[in-house]
Amino acid sequence: MTWFEQARAAEQSGDWDTAIALVSAHAECCSTDHYAHSNHLWHMALLAHAERLTELTDLACTDVHARRRLNRALRDRGMEAMLHDRAEDGDRDALYLLIRLLCETDRTEQAGEMVEEIAPQDRHAQVILTGFEASSIPSS
Repeated sequence: MTWFEQARAAEQSGDWDTAIALVSAHAECCSTDHYAHSNHLWHMALLAHAERLTELTDLACTDVHARRRLNRALRDRGMEAMLHDRAEDGDRDALYLLIRLLCETDRTEQAGEMVEEIAPQDRHAQVILTGFEASSIPSS
C-alpha cells in the first residue's frame, strides 16, 4: 500500500495522527510541484478535521493556506469571538468570513457596526455587507 493509500485509509478511519504524519511528509507550501502543494492543502484540511486549531494558528503566522483553513474552521464552529480577534489584528479573511456569518444569521446590523469599528475603509467588507443588506430588502 502506498503512503497515499495509507493516508486516505487513516483519514477515513479518523486516525488523524497517522494521516497528518503521512501527508505532511509529502507536503510543501507554494511548491512548483503541484502534488506537493496539493498535499500541503490536504495537510491543512487534516489539521482542521482533527481540530488542531493551535497548530493551524501557529502555522497561520507565515502560511496563507493555514490562515484560511483556520478561519474557515473557526467559522464552521461558530467561534465568532476568535474570528473577531483575528479580524481586529488585521486578518481580512477573518473579517470577511465573520461578516458573512453574522449576515447569514440575520445579524446584518451587528456586522455593519463591526465593519465600522474594525475596517471602515475596507471596500470589500462594504461590498459584502451591502450585498446582504440588498438581499434582505423585501420585494414588492
